[in-house]
Amino acid sequence: MMLIDPVAAILALLAGALLGLFYFVGLWLTVCKLGTSRHVALIFVFSLLFRATMVMVGFYFILGDNWLRLLVSLLGFMVVRLLATGHIRQKQQAHELKQQVDYAP
Repeated sequence: MMLIDPVAAILALLAGALLGLFYFVGLWLTVCKLGTSRHVALIFVFSLLFRATMVMVGFYFILGDNWLRLLVSLLGFMVVRLLATGHIRQKQQAHELKQQVDYAP
């Protein structure tokens, strides 16, 4: 049975989290840029291709010869995704609450 040592697991988790951070910060910057750009489709497509390619290459290097490292790094990626969506949701709710208070009679 193939196991993964704790140090490799922690490193894979951190590497997956860094890949997630790269991907979702890149997505956020892309979305911010789309509002002021004349070439929305080009920016969106090239940003998506670049981010996806870099993340896939990163996961490929993390994989090495042990699929469990890939699994742990995917967990780190998903944790960052959950944190990012939770943060965005919280900011959106705070903004909606502020609008309700500002428009109250």
